[in-house]
Amino acid sequence: MPYDPPTHAVERSLHQAGARLVAGLDEVGRGAWAGPVMVGAAVTGLRRPPEGLTDSKLLTERRRTALAPVLAEWVTAHAIGAASARECDDLGMTAALRLAALRALEALPVRPDAVILDGKHDYLGGSWKVRTVIKGDQSCVCVSAASVLAKVRRDALMAELGADHPEFAFGENAGYPSPTHRAALEELGPTEHHRLSWSYLDALPRWSHLKRSRVPVDTGEQLSLGF
Repeated sequence: MPYDPPTHAVERSLHQAGARLVAGLDEVGRGAWAGPVMVGAAVTGLRRPPEGLTDSKLLTERRRTALAPVLAEWVTAHAIGAASARECDDLGMTAALRLAALRALEALPVRPDAVILDGKHDYLGGSWKVRTVIKGDQSCVCVSAASVLAKVRRDALMAELGADHPEFAFGENAGYPSPTHRAALEELGPTEHHRLSWSYLDALPRWSHLKRSRVPVDTGEQLSLGF
C-alpha cells in the first residue's frame, strides 16, 4: 500500500521556534499482555532519511529488521527506555509510558530542547517542551526512526523472553493478543512476564485470582521515579 514518506516539517517548525535539538519519541508495547512497554527516542537533525523509512507498523518484519541497523548508524543519537510489566501493573499505562520515555531521554548523549510525541496525548509533561502529532510515526522523520528502532528492539527482547516459554510464541506475537497466546494462557496461566492488572485475566476464570489491582504510588515514590 503506497504511503507518503515522513518529512521534517514539524522538526523545522520547532527549530524556527528556537529548539536546537529535537527528539522524536514513539512507544511500542502499550497494548500487549506481556513484556515491557518501550519508548524509543531519536535525534535526526534535518538530513535526508534512509530510503523506505516510515511508521514501523507499515513495514514488514524483514524490512524493519534490515532498516534498524541503518538507522542506528544514521541518526544523530538514539536511546530506548522501558517500563517492566510489573511497573505497568504498579503505575498504570500512562505513568509507565512516562517512566519509559524519561529513561529514554536520560539515556541520550544529548538533551533535546523539544520533543515530538506520536499521538494526541502528552504523557511526558513536566519541564519538557512537547509537540504532539497524530500519526507522527508516519509523518515525522525523527518519530518514524524512533518507531522502527523501538519496535525492532522490543520484538527481539520478546523473542528472547519467549525462549523459556515456547507455548506462548512471544517470538511471533511479541506479547500481544493472538490465538496461540490466549490458548497458552488458558492452559498454563500467566508467566512472570505478563501484566497481571490487564483485563485479559477476567476472561480466564482458572487464573483470574492472580489479577492484581493497581495501588497508586505515594508522592515520595513518584519523586524517586522522576514524576
